Amino acid sequence: METYRSRTDTHMAVAVVATAAFVGLARRARRGAVTAGEERAFRWLNGLPRFLLAPVWVVMQAGSLAAVGVAAVVAGTRSRSAAGIGVAGTSVWALAKAVKRLVRRGRPAQHLHDVSVRGARQTGLGFPSGHAAVATTLAVVGSRLLPARGRWAAFAAAIGVGSARQYVGAHLPLDVAGGVALGMAAGTLTTLVLDGVGGSRGAG
Repeated sequence: METYRSRTDTHMAVAVVATAAFVGLARRARRGAVTAGEERAFRWLNGLPRFLLAPVWVVMQAGSLAAVGVAAVVAGTRSRSAAGIGVAGTSVWALAKAVKRLVRRGRPAQHLHDVSVRGARQTGLGFPSGHAAVATTLAVVGSRLLPARGRWAAFAAAIGVGSARQYVGAHLPLDVAGGVALGMAAGTLTTLVLDGVGGSRGAG
């Protein structure tokens, strides 16, 4: 029981910190300005060779809405976790779209010159990155079911998604950070609910 309580306290703390971070990042993004440091980080990723596009595109799919369905199917033998993945992933995807309308930060090409846009040009608004939010949510909720190596791989994929979105010219670093914070908050809150349903019996 102590282990369950300790795990719950940890998830609560992470959810609070992630939510606070997301709010702070959203307020900063709403100003519209791109700092010199943010531009440098973006330019480094966006300036990587074009031949990387094919593998980067594959990595990027880990943050798509389709990835939510795939993850839920994979977790299908654990009904509660499968439902949690489906609901959390879809909800954070929709929430990211709603927040974009409130923050109204543009895509990289609207703020910077000479942006390399690879693949289809992204329309709409930039903050937060929905792909980063979805990938992070899936990593957090999915970690209930994965062994240690699997958890590392899931979070590495989430980091890869955020980097990929900058490489293709779809998002700035602040957009990605916002998506990660949103995904951490959504994922930990979902885990709290699932752990509350499953109790100290563990993942289900």
